[in-house]
Amino acid sequence: MELLARTCKTDEMNVQRILARVFVIIGGLFWVAMIWGAQWAYEGAPVTQALGYAAVVAAGIALVFVVGMFYENIAAILLAVGALAVIVFGFVSGWESGVWGIAFFFFVVPMVAAAVLYALAARMQRICKL
Repeated sequence: MELLARTCKTDEMNVQRILARVFVIIGGLFWVAMIWGAQWAYEGAPVTQALGYAAVVAAGIALVFVVGMFYENIAAILLAVGALAVIVFGFVSGWESGVWGIAFFFFVVPMVAAAVLYALAARMQRICKL
């Protein structure tokens, strides 16, 4: 009956936390590069203005990273809502299949993976406190 037993596995919890943070960082780097590139290449914004937009996104990602250090459930909700917002924005904007592929693999997948890992780590933390 190991399936029903709730045992504290701190090693597993720590790996989940580390992987969630890695996914936030990797996904964040993709987001910053995408915002900078889109503003600079497609909108024709000057490099400094494009970097300013990218800095705003980087600050938001840093906020999620810091929130995830202390409040894993809130970070999981923020990441899940963010992934859902990307999907809704894609439908509203009428993305073509290539854009969907890029957005899905580089933006949605890291956000959902980090959200799931944060939620699992928070669950294990509750089990360990019992």
